[in-house]
Amino acid sequence: MTDAFAGNLFDRAPWAYAKAAEWAGREGEFQKRAGFALMAMLAVHDKEAEDAAFLAFLPLVEREAGDARNYVKKGVNWALRQVGKRNARLRRAAILCAKRVRAQGTPSARWIAADALRELERTRSRPRGKDQDAPRRRASG
Repeated sequence: MTDAFAGNLFDRAPWAYAKAAEWAGREGEFQKRAGFALMAMLAVHDKEAEDAAFLAFLPLVEREAGDARNYVKKGVNWALRQVGKRNARLRRAAILCAKRVRAQGTPSARWIAADALRELERTRSRPRGKDQDAPRRRASG
């Protein structure tokens, strides 16, 4: 429910970026999850957004990576991976963020970093065509 709430309703709101940041700082497990789910969905759906909007999410990823609650750590990981898959610049920033998260040393931070790095490193090695920096588009059909 939390992911559907964030990704099918709030990611289209004009205040979505502000709410993602606000909710990521909340104490409640599902409130925090909603913040990171919203970040992930914005990274996928908002094709027109500037990189700066997503770079602003990376310090929040780092700040919350130590939260060991399952839904939170998976949300943090999801947001980090989706931001990193938008384009080459954000992928580099997300990889550096993941390495800083790994250095935190907590079990949840190590899991988040390992999973994100595995996917982002694999994504980096696959060419996508002429424009490596263009955001990924969903295939129609």
